[in-house]
Amino acid sequence: MEKPQSEVVLYGTWASAYCTRVQLALKLKGIAYEYVEEDLTNKSESLLHYNPVHKKVPVLVHKGKPIAESLVILEYIDDCWNNSPNVLPLDPYQRAKVRFWANFYDQKIIPSSYAVVLSKGKEQENAIKEFNELLTVLEEGIEKDFSTKFPFNGERETLGFLDIVVGAHACNYRALEEAVAVVVEPKEHPAFLSWVTKLKEYPLMNETLPPHDKLAARMRERFSLASKRNIATL
Repeated sequence: MEKPQSEVVLYGTWASAYCTRVQLALKLKGIAYEYVEEDLTNKSESLLHYNPVHKKVPVLVHKGKPIAESLVILEYIDDCWNNSPNVLPLDPYQRAKVRFWANFYDQKIIPSSYAVVLSKGKEQENAIKEFNELLTVLEEGIEKDFSTKFPFNGERETLGFLDIVVGAHACNYRALEEAVAVVVEPKEHPAFLSWVTKLKEYPLMNETLPPHDKLAARMRERFSLASKRNIATL
């Protein structure tokens, strides 16, 4: 197993929004890091060594110590390099609310998007409906908890925790639409799509997101294979 040469090393793969999250946080903090691209069909000994439990990316290795899971890594970066800008709010209650909605996004909204990908016809229509209902819960919850439609309103100079968590995934929604179907109903969620548009225009987000055409092609390939496997198991 080759040992990384840098103090901070990120094991990831270019198409993973979870890895994009970590890259955004590292860049935002101005942290120099070495990036190692992983082939998830042939995982390296290093990845298996540093993340023996889940055996997946992203994994951040800091001074030889590995940290896995994107949300955990984001908090670690914010705690370890506590220089400005802070990714999480300083107030404990605000931090708790941000964590809650980040977990909601990961545990509810992202899995519901997978249900859209793995279905067709009427079943897919129902999956899209459920996805949009969950998105409404997110919108209303953020409006209530933060007294605004969304944490990012175009006036802040830096990205916050929810901007990174949601933006790394949602800013790729056009690629998902090209590969599968229209998932976000524009008439139902204009505020959410406006937030996503602003995030995409943010220079750091724009330079870190994977190339649109390349990602759309990857999604078409992977979702086609996933659908076939899913049908085969029914």
